[in-house]
Amino acid sequence: MTPRCLIRCSILLISVLGAATAARAATLDEAAPPGASYDKAEFRFWYPDNAGPMRALVILVPGSNGDGRPQVDEAYWQEFATRLHLGLVGCRFTDKQHDQMFIEQYVDVSKGTGPALLDALTAFSRRSNHPEVASAPLLLWGMSAGGEYNYEFVAWKPERVLAFVVNKGNVYYTALASDAARRVPGLLFTGEKDLEYRIQAVNGLFGINRRAGALWALTQEPGVGHAVARSRDLAAILFEDMLNARLPGLKTLDEKSGFFGDPRNGTIQPIGDSKTPQTPTAWLPTERVAKAWQAVITGKPFDQ
Repeated sequence: MTPRCLIRCSILLISVLGAATAARAATLDEAAPPGASYDKAEFRFWYPDNAGPMRALVILVPGSNGDGRPQVDEAYWQEFATRLHLGLVGCRFTDKQHDQMFIEQYVDVSKGTGPALLDALTAFSRRSNHPEVASAPLLLWGMSAGGEYNYEFVAWKPERVLAFVVNKGNVYYTALASDAARRVPGLLFTGEKDLEYRIQAVNGLFGINRRAGALWALTQEPGVGHAVARSRDLAAILFEDMLNARLPGLKTLDEKSGFFGDPRNGTIQPIGDSKTPQTPTAWLPTERVAKAWQAVITGKPFDQ
């Protein structure tokens, strides 16, 4: 075979493999008209064609007025979704112009963007021929205002959420969440070098709700400012363990089956019948999550 033929054959093979890869997944878009509390609410759904029924959806919400739809194309999330039989939904939310744009009005989800997301999921369920998508449990990932959106969604519809992340955000509309919302496992991230206002806001959310029994873990990342850092990796570990622990049927977790984490010294211990410490502790649902949390707050690598 001549070199020219080899080149042509290689190009043909690459094209065929690319087409086959594309055929194994699908992407759909939906948008809602502007509402009272937001300007844009746009959504992108990615799912592997060969996944069969999807167990849950990962909702990807970006920072302030950002576009999270391209996140469904990230290899990290696609591998995660394919391995665990999930769908991905990337979101774009924007505010109408107002005087203090750092206060994202769209994260007050019950006033518009929450129903817009649920309507989009219903539309995706029809268009994809996956009826389970309309009522699928949700894993809420986000950064900054994305974490604000996640928190408010859990406060609004805790019965839809498997697990969630608050991630270095600043503005929240709900202080004490309901008992049902406090039973949804979550990770609340701060960055040691982030804006002090953001750190105090997240610490306050954690303090008031954890004292009331929230199954949440405060997670400060050392040396980190307003950045994703290792929060995505720890969130993925939580999400995977909660898929196994809470499905089917969004089972309620037993607090005593988890672990206490001490944010001050980075220690972890099984809860069992031990008394709740007088100082704030993180609640961690599994030993795997507890060890990964410990690695993050102490700046050490994850166990291999």
